[in-house]
Amino acid sequence: MSKRQAIGVVYSTNPDYNYQYDDEPEAETLPPSQQKLRVAIDRHHRGGKTVTLVTGFVGTDDDLQALGKLLKSKCGVGGSAKDGEIIVQGEFVEKVKQLLVAEGYRVK
Repeated sequence: MSKRQAIGVVYSTNPDYNYQYDDEPEAETLPPSQQKLRVAIDRHHRGGKTVTLVTGFVGTDDDLQALGKLLKSKCGVGGSAKDGEIIVQGEFVEKVKQLLVAEGYRVK
């Protein structure tokens, strides 16, 4: 729940002034059959740890969080879901691919 932020003007004495708001429309989540997700192993900038990285998700942050939670719970590990990426700790490429295909996603 973000607050609406007025752009450029803090206060106006003009009673007819209309504030301009920075409203970014939330990205609408595509159905799973239209999503093109990529699953890969990533070791860069992780302190030598290996993670499974799922990229290419198009949709709302809530839907990304829900998919990330599903993958992490099915693999039994931790991770995170933010900025359009899902990070699952450990090497679970095949298991994550199988789970995504079972949910109806297109996986590469």
